[in-house]
Amino acid sequence: MMNEHVVNLLKTGMWDLATCANGEPNVVPVAFKDVTPDGKLVVGDVFLDTTLKNISANNGKIAISVYDAQKLEGYQVKGTAQYVTEGDVVAAFKAMVEKMFNGAATAKGALIITPEKVIVTTPGANNKKEL
Repeated sequence: MMNEHVVNLLKTGMWDLATCANGEPNVVPVAFKDVTPDGKLVVGDVFLDTTLKNISANNGKIAISVYDAQKLEGYQVKGTAQYVTEGDVVAAFKAMVEKMFNGAATAKGALIITPEKVIVTTPGANNKKEL
């Protein structure tokens, strides 16, 4: 599902997280993120208030857009998110955020996202193709 191009772009590019609840869409950029060796997407929660409310209201459904504007390469990942407040992932994000913000902010938890679909958003013949 997630080939080398998708994983590389997810590891190097910015992500936009999209959620929806009660007919009101929400999208936010995230910088504290990673891809685990088993293909899960993880996001550190620093300012994800509306995102977390929407995930709770819609059974964890989430979409991620990642793209390289220079190469015009992009993907949309649809999946289900689970929120955690303990564990190695949370500890890693806490350390990362606290270092970046010199202790003025911290990660409160993390989203662990299980990808269910990967869709090409790159212009061209493969646009909208599901990997």
